[in-house]
Amino acid sequence: MERASEKSAAILGLSLLLGLVVLGFLARNAALSVKALERTVTVKGLSEREVPADIATWPITFQVASNDLDELFASIEANNRTVTEFLGKYGLSGEEISYSPPSVADLYAQQWGDKEHIKYRYTATASVTVYSKKVESVRTAMSNVVELGKQGVAIQGSTHPNQRNNQFLFTGLSALKPEMIEEATKNARAVAKKFAADSNSQLGKIKTARQGQFSISNRDATTPYIKTVRVVSTITYYLSD
Repeated sequence: MERASEKSAAILGLSLLLGLVVLGFLARNAALSVKALERTVTVKGLSEREVPADIATWPITFQVASNDLDELFASIEANNRTVTEFLGKYGLSGEEISYSPPSVADLYAQQWGDKEHIKYRYTATASVTVYSKKVESVRTAMSNVVELGKQGVAIQGSTHPNQRNNQFLFTGLSALKPEMIEEATKNARAVAKKFAADSNSQLGKIKTARQGQFSISNRDATTPYIKTVRVVSTITYYLSD
């Protein structure tokens, strides 16, 4: 009876030992699997496009002066007509043109200065603004703005296309987004595959993906009418042996 008990105890002990060995083996494999899942690589994929601006905004600001208010406003109206006719020569129509209220200054009302030597009591500044999708037409008109000076319109400040108040905009981003996101993702995967190959690993599934914000900027300081559209996607992939 005692020998049977000893035999049972030995079998039980051996079973427990084998169980612990198996459990340890499984735990080790599980730990290795978890560790393998932790192996990742994070890469960035870039997509860029150069696109032409599709909207141009151009404020043409001029000044007039007079000692008579009626004459002053008549000069403003005449200049508005001259500028409108000038723009019409380049295919820019009335619905693309707006007129700002003039800003009038009475130099006699100022508390400083020598009023006896003021030639014109009233001065006014007004603007005619073009907002058009005909970007090339606007650019051509800009390059010929000296014609307005020859017609007696005193343009204020620079009328160069790069002037700060001039704007060239691109509004077609929505149409570009799907293709650019796809390209950025492909570029990121190509980089990740190269990294995996160099490290003797296999590229696995995506762990996380983050699409960066789209940016639109001038290609350079001298060509604000050409835009660079850019997006960077950040993707983390799993790696395996």
